[in-house]
Amino acid sequence: MRPDTSAEHVDHNAEAARLERTAGLYPEDAEHLLLQAAAHLELAGDRPGATALYDRLLSSSAPLDHPHLVRALKASNLWEYGHEAEARAIIEGVRTSAPRDPAPWVIVAEALESHDELEAAQDTFTQAATLLLADVPEPPYSTHPLLFGRHRVRRMLGVSHDDWDTLADTLHSSPIPLDELHDPKRVWSLGSDNPAELQAEITRLRAELGTFREALSRPFPVAVLHWPTGELTELLTAYPPLSSEYPSHDEHLATIEASLRELAASGTPNLGIVTGTVPSYEAFAASEASSPADATLLPQYATTLAARGRAVAWPPQRRTGCWCGSGRVYGECHGDGQ
Repeated sequence: MRPDTSAEHVDHNAEAARLERTAGLYPEDAEHLLLQAAAHLELAGDRPGATALYDRLLSSSAPLDHPHLVRALKASNLWEYGHEAEARAIIEGVRTSAPRDPAPWVIVAEALESHDELEAAQDTFTQAATLLLADVPEPPYSTHPLLFGRHRVRRMLGVSHDDWDTLADTLHSSPIPLDELHDPKRVWSLGSDNPAELQAEITRLRAELGTFREALSRPFPVAVLHWPTGELTELLTAYPPLSSEYPSHDEHLATIEASLRELAASGTPNLGIVTGTVPSYEAFAASEASSPADATLLPQYATTLAARGRAVAWPPQRRTGCWCGSGRVYGECHGDGQ
């Protein structure tokens, strides 16, 4: 889809087919591309076709980067065309598996909310917040939708604010307070004959749209390139000039963490890590008509991977696995001392 193409003029079926073809050419990006294709099929009304793509990913022999996300999207899609029992079973499975990524939680909670299962949606949002935000000094940006969604559902249920609702209010940057945006009586003002009420609602809708646009327009992460041990050994064996960039693997890992902390301290938002592979890097170098031994390609390669959705947000939660792949939790590995 061209960036200057209006969404309302997109041929979603054609775009889905294009993304499927691209996934065949770039299997390392198949998960990201097929999820986009499934989204286009949902927008085109071909929900069974979208389910087929989710099933294709889940049955693949290649491990998925975000299996819980795929299952959550499948459940949400299934419920929309009458497969409620299967959707509920998948949602329960996602909740039981307790993923450390906030995205699957938001999707299944919003699926429950959209089908008027408000109590279940509140419980799901709360379970996720309890899991992901305990002992976190400041909620990462990726967890904000959890708190905003929880606030919205609790506002519709008419329950009193708690500490997380207050935190959601604090994090919300729109000039219209969350209490007003999530007021269940707002819908009545749309049928009002009072110009003042209609104008107030237009103002609220503009503020809400601005929040959505801000979220959608966030740039891909400022990404730092990470090479696993085997990949770095293969890279330096094939291209010795790059040894000056990577004196040792341990130093490489330490440099990544130090660089990201320095960027965070300077106020740079939306940081991430991308993991390179030698075949992918060689293909990128060929596309640039350059030699892989050229060190100036490395940051360009990292940016390209991030733009293709390959970045993992940094820092991880302290109790999740460290980004380096050591098998230890981040707080006891490279996050020690944060």
